[in-house]
Parts: sequence; C-alpha cells; structure tokens
Amino acid sequence: PPSPPGWRLLRLGLVLVSIGAILEASVQTDSATGALNVLLIIVDDLRPSLGCYGDKLVRSPNIDQLASHSLLFQNAFAQQAVCAPSRVSFLTGRRPDTTRLYDFNSYWRVHAGNFSTIPQYFKENGYLTMSVGKVFHPGISSNHSDDSPYSWSFPPYHPSSEKYENTKTCRGQDGELHANLLCPVDIVDVPEGTLPDKQSTEQAIQLLEKMKTTGSPFFLAVGYHKPHIPFRYPKEFQKLYPLENITLAPDPQVPDGLPPVAYNPWMDIRQREDVQALNISIPYGPIPVDFQRKIRQSYFASVSYLDTQVGHLLSTLDDLQLANNTIIVFTSDHGWALGEHGEWAKYSNFDVTTRVPLMFYVPGRTALLPKAGEKFFPYLDPFDSTTELMEPGRQTMDLVELVSLFPTLAALAGLQVPPHCPVPSFHVELCREGQNLLKHFRFHDVENDPYLRSNPRELIAYSQYPRPADSPQWNSDKPSLKDIKIMGYSIRTIDYRYTIWVGFNPDEFMANFSDIHAGELYFVDSDPLEDHNIYNDSQHGELAQSLMP
Repeated sequence: PPSPPGWRLLRLGLVLVSIGAILEASVQTDSATGALNVLLIIVDDLRPSLGCYGDKLVRSPNIDQLASHSLLFQNAFAQQAVCAPSRVSFLTGRRPDTTRLYDFNSYWRVHAGNFSTIPQYFKENGYLTMSVGKVFHPGISSNHSDDSPYSWSFPPYHPSSEKYENTKTCRGQDGELHANLLCPVDIVDVPEGTLPDKQSTEQAIQLLEKMKTTGSPFFLAVGYHKPHIPFRYPKEFQKLYPLENITLAPDPQVPDGLPPVAYNPWMDIRQREDVQALNISIPYGPIPVDFQRKIRQSYFASVSYLDTQVGHLLSTLDDLQLANNTIIVFTSDHGWALGEHGEWAKYSNFDVTTRVPLMFYVPGRTALLPKAGEKFFPYLDPFDSTTELMEPGRQTMDLVELVSLFPTLAALAGLQVPPHCPVPSFHVELCREGQNLLKHFRFHDVENDPYLRSNPRELIAYSQYPRPADSPQWNSDKPSLKDIKIMGYSIRTIDYRYTIWVGFNPDEFMANFSDIHAGELYFVDSDPLEDHNIYNDSQHGELAQSLMP
C-alpha cells in the first residue's frame, strides 16, 4: 500500500483549530450514542515497580489509585523487549514475526502488510482518535508520522522539549552541562523551562477539556517518556529515595549458566558521559556498587515523577466528569533490568524485561459508577507520607500478552472484535493474534461458572529477541535486520520459562529450529529470578527437548 506522507507537527493553536473543525463536522453526523471513550496510557520502559504490584519502596499513589478501581493483570508480558517492535506489535495486534519489525528500520504497512491498528479501528468506528507524546515509536517504524493519517483524526502531538532529551542539559558536579545517564534537573534551568512529559500532560488535559464539549466518543492515547533513559526528571523527586534506602538487585551477578547469546551488554547507557567516566569493561562490567544504587535511585525517582503526571491527567478526567464513561488502560511497552543478571537495559527475554504493568478501569464493571460529585481520581502527592497504599480493586494471576490489547479494548468498548488471524495473515488487514481477555471482566460469571475459569497450565506468553552473534558484541542489544543471525524464542508458563536460540535468516524472515545455538530453562517456583539455567542439566534435557516447537 502507498505510505502516507510524513506530517509536520503543528503547534498547539493550529492543532486545536483542526480539532474544532473535525468536531463540528462529526457532531452533525454522530450524535451521542452512549459509547465509552478510551484513554490509553503507554509508559516507556516501565517494569512493575509500583506500589500496586507489591513494591514497598516506590511511591506511585496515583497509579495505585487507578489500580484500586481497575482489573490488574499480575502477569502481563510484552512480545519483544524493545520500543518500536513492541509498540507496533500491540498496536496492530500482531506478533513481531508477522509485523517483521525486530529493529527500528521498517514500516510494517510497506514491509509486511497493511495491518490495521487499534486507533485506526476506533477511528473507523466513529471515534475521534488523538495521539500525545510517545505512542508509536517515532521515525521509520511509524513512517515518520506516527502512522498518520491512518490511525489519527489529526496530526499527533509531540512535546517541543523532547529534542533536548539526549543533549547536554545535566549539570554535573563540575558545574558544566553534560549528556549524562543520571540527570535530575531544576526545571527553571532546562531549555524551555519544562520537560516532555509535563508538556504531554498539559496537551492531553486541553484535549480532554475540548472533548467534554462534544457528544462524539474519543480515543486518546498518551505516551510518557519516563522512566526511559536518560533519567531526566525534576531533582526534588530524588528526596523520595535516599541512597541509604536503595538496595542492589537481588541477583546482581551474571549467572554462571547463562549462554553468552542471552546476555545484552547495555551499550546505550555506556554512551552517557557519566557512565563513560567509570571506564567499565565490555561486555559484562560490572558497574561500581555505589553507581548501581544511583541508577536505581534515579529510575525510582523517574517513576514517581511519572506518577504525578498520570495523577494530574486522571484528576482532570474526574473534574470533567468523564470518569463515568471512559475506559482507562495503563501499560508499558516492556520492562527494564536494574542490575538483575548484571544487566542494565531491556533487550532480553527475561521476566524483568518482558513483564509489564497492565490494568483496565472500566466504569460500571471494574468499579461502580461514581456518584454525583464523587471523585475517583483526586490528585495524590507522592511526597505526602500520610497517603496509605491502595490495594488493587481486582486482580488476576493469569498469564496474558500485550498483543491481546486490541481485541480486549474493542470488546470492552462494544465494538465487533476482529477475527483471529489465519496463518499466514500478511494479506489480511484486520485480524488479531492475541486472545480477547473479556472473560476476565465477567467477575460474577467467572465466580459461578467453572467453565469460564482459565486453566493456569494452559496459558502461555510468548516473546522473542534477535541477536547478531553467539557472543555479546557492540550491536547485540539492537541489531539491524540484515545483521540478525539468531532469534531467541521464549515461552513463559505458570511453571517455567523456556528459551531456545536458533538460526535465523533475515532475508527470508525464517527461523531454523534444527539449528540450535543455545537454550535456557528456568522453573518459576524454585527460581523466580531466572538465575539457574537447567537446560543442559541431564535430568531436564528430555523435558527441554520436548518443549521445542
């Protein structure tokens, strides 16, 4: 299919003018039908380090408050632990082997198939669709346009201060500005006097206020940058996490039985000036212990900063009385290792990088409809030590995948659920490879009908990760398609994680499962941190072979 031309981002005033014109036309053709709005919040590199997921250190009261009115999935997994492939996968409802995107360098509509996306489907069903911040990964993988005009009713918004994220804006101990990994800032000192996520929140709030005046259903996707590196956040959030309270990862060493192909050398953080100054050996390090604590401190501080932005956004939704007719989904594109296995990045198949937060607030279903004047989402200050931890409203331990987001959102909104994809499905524009999770929201039925309950041992989450070589090298983290020689396919069940690294032909997008380079097998109950690979253990070799596709 022809690729749409790249759209230049319009400034706020022009965007709002175009919104007004579209609204005026849509209101005449689409009267209020009682359709539920959708607010989709996508966070970059956020592992489930949140109070609602049992983290006792991290202060995330606003996200925890959302969880208290939501259905929370304790075991949700991304299909590839890197930004562009994961986002394209869950936004199209197709796995990376179908989108054929394992790197950042192709647009699926040209490279694989003209696959519909979640916002496109809602747009085609009468919704006004809007994108703020990082929703699709910017660049080639979304055609330099965030998949416009297919997915969005008007051009997506990107914060103007985004361009400073990787520049020298971090004041070091020498008083000079640096491009550091650790970058707590005084907002009055940074260019434009603001940060990208603050701008995205302000833009999203203005859009919600605009939507309130119309009878047209909306789909608003808001993508937050933090806690993606660099850890550039308002410096006051550091105070929430004194270094003496910061522990190291429980398993900070590279496991003895880890195949070299499974390790990623975290090259991106090595490019930061403060990390370069440590002169860390490649590929395994380690990072000095005191700096490990500082990385973890800044990651947690970035999460609390993110939480305030989510809090302001949800508080506005409440104030506008939109909480009674808006589905809210909160998730992340993948996790991030904070020293586990001696790694400091995503780029792997481990739980710590593939497991993500996932929660759905559905008014009248996951929580009673708010009464007149009742606030579901009042803003909570993470610096207020009197705020008590809120428990999730409902939660499930069942394993689920982000690729299930498309059919589940369609079902919750009352739209027809796209059909299962045939194999192959490159020629099919609208279908889905994920399961519809709607049955998890039928709380009364599930409690009373055993046939609706899942058999935990039948549930599987799949992920994969490419490598250019059997041993860690400069491009092991993010190999370009042409350099991929090995693909690690991973199966996560309630009992085990099994990963097999096999030969891969990037010209034919073909894995050769008879060309086995390495394997990993971890049992969840006895080895929840995935530190003891028993793939080559003679006692388990037969089991490992039986699990092979």
